[in-house]
Amino acid sequence: MIREKLPLGRKLICKKREHNMAKEWILNSVMNRFQLNFKRNVGATSESIRNCSPESRAEWQKYYYKEVRDEQHITDLGKRLFEKITGTIAQEVKEITEEDCIKYMHELVINRTFDGYMREIDAIYGELQALVKTEIEEAPDEWDRKYNVDFFIKIKEKFIGLQVKPVNSGIQLPQIYKEYALQKKSHDVFTEKYGGKVFYIFSEKIADKKSIINIEVVDEIKAEIKRLS
Repeated sequence: MIREKLPLGRKLICKKREHNMAKEWILNSVMNRFQLNFKRNVGATSESIRNCSPESRAEWQKYYYKEVRDEQHITDLGKRLFEKITGTIAQEVKEITEEDCIKYMHELVINRTFDGYMREIDAIYGELQALVKTEIEEAPDEWDRKYNVDFFIKIKEKFIGLQVKPVNSGIQLPQIYKEYALQKKSHDVFTEKYGGKVFYIFSEKIADKKSIINIEVVDEIKAEIKRLS
């Protein structure tokens, strides 16, 4: 693949844009960390600009410096921001080692991802148990490896298998349906051995809460519980 070479002028513009974006990220991150943009420091800006209803930037500026905070106050906040970046942040950066960075990357992609995944599964597990009104238990490792079953419901001497799948709708679902087709054989073996079907439970984050998205599966599980009872 041949990459088109950018003219020198375009390269300089792109480099400057990247530099400005990096600077903006640092300024914004430090400002938020030390709460310099909080209401107590800069006032209720959203409410104030609606009260002002300015027709120009100059009109808003005049109103803000007169009615909300004066110009010197904002200048002083800018100086405090500079002090935090060149003092506190610069010192903290100096103390970061290569080993810190390596450990952090492993912590992020392995431990934190796994912990978040398990919290999501636990949330769905609790929701499902409340809906079917029957105790749900965690499956042994052997069942996970051999039958692709995460949880189970025991009905007399029979078992219903459950597999929880946190998903991103429209992105991950096609892959999971493909997995389902590949795992159907192991689920059929489970049903033949333990008497109950295996059900997929899909979950998705909706309004900051993990919820079952194929909610119809609840009635299917209830019907299977009734059948085995």
